[in-house]
Amino acid sequence: MAKLYSKKRLASSKMLPKKETINFILQYSKALRIVKFGNMNFETIAN
Repeated sequence: MAKLYSKKRLASSKMLPKKETINFILQYSKALRIVKFGNMNFETIAN
């Protein structure tokens, strides 16, 4: 009989991101600018 691997929990519910990861994502999102020109989008990172 085949094992059902989908029944196992792969990650615990206490997995949380590091503070550094959160800060990196927030700073990146603040620096990202998207300018729409006609039907084109231009993405720039202001660092």
